[in-house]
Amino acid sequence: MSIDSSLKIRNALIRHRNVLTRAERIKILQEEERWDEEQSVLGLPKVEHRKSAAGKKDKGEPGAEAGAEAEKAAETPEGGESES
Repeated sequence: MSIDSSLKIRNALIRHRNVLTRAERIKILQEEERWDEEQSVLGLPKVEHRKSAAGKKDKGEPGAEAGAEAEKAAETPEGGESES
């Protein structure tokens, strides 16, 4: 029996993995400048790997929006009226 398409998870193949491959660990060590080319690929040190969760966007301060609108108005000619 098959699963209805509305019940399938879109990103089933893209998920957080707790175990990294050796190449992924070496890449992270290189980014952190903890890797030396003369080191053995066996017995690599542990690296932290956390999936960054996409959080909700903050609306920010109410004054920040007014300031952004004022800057945009200053950039357009004739005091904020756009040419449409």
